[in-house]
Amino acid sequence: MASKKRQKTIYPGVYFLESTHTQSGKPERIYYIFYRKDGKQIEEKAGRQYQDDMTPARAAGIRAQRIQGKEATNEERREEVRAAKEAEAGRWTLDRIWEEYKAQRPDLKGIVTDQNRYESYLQPVFGDKTPSEIQQLEVDRLRINMLTKPRKPPRFRNGKRMEKPKNGKLPPLTPQTVKNTLEILRRIINFGERKGLCEGLGFKITFPKVDNTKTEDLTPDQLRDLLKAIDEATNTEVAAIMKMALYSGMRRGELLKLQWDHVDFERGFIHIVDPKGGASQKVPLNDASRALLENRSRTDSPYVFPGKGGKQRVCIRHEANKIKEKAGLPKDFRAMHGLRHTYASMLASSGKVDMYTLQKLLTHKSPQMTQRYAHLRDDALKQASNLAGSLIDEAVKPKKKVEDLPKRK
Repeated sequence: MASKKRQKTIYPGVYFLESTHTQSGKPERIYYIFYRKDGKQIEEKAGRQYQDDMTPARAAGIRAQRIQGKEATNEERREEVRAAKEAEAGRWTLDRIWEEYKAQRPDLKGIVTDQNRYESYLQPVFGDKTPSEIQQLEVDRLRINMLTKPRKPPRFRNGKRMEKPKNGKLPPLTPQTVKNTLEILRRIINFGERKGLCEGLGFKITFPKVDNTKTEDLTPDQLRDLLKAIDEATNTEVAAIMKMALYSGMRRGELLKLQWDHVDFERGFIHIVDPKGGASQKVPLNDASRALLENRSRTDSPYVFPGKGGKQRVCIRHEANKIKEKAGLPKDFRAMHGLRHTYASMLASSGKVDMYTLQKLLTHKSPQMTQRYAHLRDDALKQASNLAGSLIDEAVKPKKKVEDLPKRK
């Protein structure tokens, strides 16, 4: 039975109690130290014989350090831990603000993409820092690295294992992706500042320049090759989504969220619920889109293009890129968004659709977004004008006089 009586050692102020080891049950000594500091008598546990590898000599050394103030007492250590916990509880790091941001905005558009970008690029650098601890040099360095350095491919994305690229690396991010990533950083910190959780940044974030006027168009031969690759694709679901994007000009996210209830076959419209532009909108259900949808087999899922288990499909980038590569399209052609540009370019270059109508078909929030296609419309108008000029010239040309042939004698 363990003794509860203190027993002296050869070192002043060092005592021990006989106890038992918590795991083996064998006898074990627990060492205590007694000393006076700031006029107070202090008794503290120094440690256990086996568990803490404590000896009388080591306990005496600890006692001397604490008397001299070179080592904190047990009570001071407990106070430091408590103060650190309180400070941490009131410390709003970027990770913590990000979680609060998501919790208060559960219906946030593009949250899956934002989450991937946050975890891949922002969290490793700034996750454990408060906004006031983030330096401008760090943000500048991150921007340069994202724009110039090859990336390690993620092992998983949206729960799916990603295929490794041939050289083991991915190219640097595009300026648009870098801008979107830094925009997430600014959005999180602005949210925290508005909610009184943190101070704002003491500097302005420098964003890379992005050419938003670029349009992706396909030549007739490229379009023919793409449609052939779509028809021959093994993944018929993604192939159908790509065709629908080309027929309707709808965005990838709008197609993945499209439900049968949103398709009005009777009136000939597709209702786009919660689109990128804000308020719900509708686009005409043209003949090609109608035929595609009417030929689809319906399931119990409410979604037109359901994912696993009938739930909303999340990502089709990998499968769409396979079809794009099989068609031999340019590397910088975006497999889904490029189809939307192709749809718009074909309408604009036809000369039969004005910019206002094109804006409504693309559900652009402002006419400025549609202006990138204006040059195609202008080219079509010039061709029509040139045709008119040619017809007029032809009409006013003097007709060649036909000379009478001499009569035969």
